Amino acid sequence: MKAIRDVYGETLAKLGEKNKNIVVLDADVSSSTKSSIFGSQHKERFYNMGVSEANMLGAAAGLSTMGKIPFVNTFAVFMINRGADVIRNSICYSNLNVKIAGAYSGMSDSYDGATHHSFEDIAYMRAIPNMTIFSVCDEKQTEKIVEKAIEINGPVYLRLSRAAMPNLYDANEEFEVGKGKIVKEGNDLTIISTGYLVHKALEAAKELEEENISVRVVDMYSIKPIDKELIVKCAKETKKIVTLEEHSIIGGLGSSVSEVLIEEYPVPMKILGIRDTFTESGDYEELINKYGLGKNTVKNTIKDFIKIKR
Repeated sequence: MKAIRDVYGETLAKLGEKNKNIVVLDADVSSSTKSSIFGSQHKERFYNMGVSEANMLGAAAGLSTMGKIPFVNTFAVFMINRGADVIRNSICYSNLNVKIAGAYSGMSDSYDGATHHSFEDIAYMRAIPNMTIFSVCDEKQTEKIVEKAIEINGPVYLRLSRAAMPNLYDANEEFEVGKGKIVKEGNDLTIISTGYLVHKALEAAKELEEENISVRVVDMYSIKPIDKELIVKCAKETKKIVTLEEHSIIGGLGSSVSEVLIEEYPVPMKILGIRDTFTESGDYEELINKYGLGKNTVKNTIKDFIKIKR
């Protein structure tokens, strides 16, 4: 079990050996984002832009017009809040080939508190035309998604966690743009989750099996475009949907899933995420539980929800 940031840095360096057009920019946090691994191996293609996120993104936009494939790196919260104008008007408006790596997403930068937690990034990024969004949940998926980002000719947002995550996939697994994966079958209800909380969804679902509640779990690693076909399939087959995300309940995965269901196949649904509040400092797992994202809250929500007749 490896930290996602380490896997990302190692993968980026490995891909940089194969593809000489990859350039990497960082906003003076490369030891945290692990873009420093690329920098140590490919010094001539690594740029530390200092604490200047907007300028970093602007430079990446320019490099992309010269045939380069820029990966820009900083904490997710600083990427969107300090770089929003450039992301929207320079990169996405012109559909430039820039890869935006939002590190330490959600509450994974736990002890640094509200100023470093990112619970609005999906909402912002998915509202911008031309943006593709991925959120990863384990080592092999991270490797494959970074590779996939290079194949896409346009802006990509990679939502990356600081945390170490259990292995869910093997090296042969493939990940397509606009798709999700069923990682556990079930008949009574579907949990659709993404990132680290896929593992919490699986923990809750496995314990609910002991109470004769059969829960399907979906890893929605492609947030935009989202897998409408899979969402509708789960709605038709299990009749109820719960979404679980380390993000605000406003504008994130739950909102995206609900938009699909409203238009295609309405069913009862609950959105579990960070309520309309700022989070605080603390141990990561304690924060997950405090804000209602741990397995016990998921289990209790499902047990109450499953009793409701449509």
